[in-house]
Amino acid sequence: MDLLNQDAVRSFFANEHIDEVYLAAAKVGGIVANNNYPADFIYENLMIECNIIHSAFIAGVKRLLFLGSSCIYPKLAEQPMQETALLTATLEPTNEPYAIAKIAGIKLCESYNRQYGVDYRSVMPTNLYGENDNFHPENSHVIPAMMRRFHEAAESNAPEVVVWGTGAPMREFLHVDDMAEASVFVMNLSKAVYAANTQEMLSHINVGTGIDCTIAELAQTMAKVTGFNGVIRFDADKPDGAPRKLMDVSRLANMGWRASISLEVGLSSTYRWFLASQATIRA
Repeated sequence: MDLLNQDAVRSFFANEHIDEVYLAAAKVGGIVANNNYPADFIYENLMIECNIIHSAFIAGVKRLLFLGSSCIYPKLAEQPMQETALLTATLEPTNEPYAIAKIAGIKLCESYNRQYGVDYRSVMPTNLYGENDNFHPENSHVIPAMMRRFHEAAESNAPEVVVWGTGAPMREFLHVDDMAEASVFVMNLSKAVYAANTQEMLSHINVGTGIDCTIAELAQTMAKVTGFNGVIRFDADKPDGAPRKLMDVSRLANMGWRASISLEVGLSSTYRWFLASQATIRA
């Protein structure tokens, strides 16, 4: 189904009798993709959100969970980033169109709740990775892009791997299995418990590990996982993005959920899947 097609989405909901919606669909990518395709990122994400959320409402769906992104927070937000940082300062310019679309998704859910009394919730994932990711050499996120680069370097016995930026920025990463578990956890909270941990104008919850690392540390771990023994070189002429993006996950922890998959364990399982899926990935 083409999620950009309003009629197709509306027909789907009218015919399928959906009870609950987990809205994870999005146009996503790393710094390069966000820089090169800003119009695509804002247009497609706005259309996906509007079509699905409105069609779900028209079809009588009472419960929906919208997945946003940690880039909704200001570029220089106080770390770790609390839910209250939303709309308090300027966004990171490289992914501003995507961030604005995701903020709109949060506000769509809030607005339908306020006007129609439905139960549409929002969770804000940190950087996600795992099996079935997009490993495109240019348009993927940092972990799949780096994994492919280090794997190909190890395979060809290349003397070095070049990593974009200085290596100094800090990022937090969450395995998709943890994200899926957290999504079900939040959806299954009673309306009273969810409302007690959010506010009418702050109806989203951060999802992450609460632990970050530098891009340089990530590269070293990736080299270990893929068996690359050469030199890691950082290209400081390429953009770093925000200096740090660490989520404050205390709100979700207080409700009873914490991530359980460490970065090295998650990278290792992802790499095993990567090795077993080479034909698909290269296609």
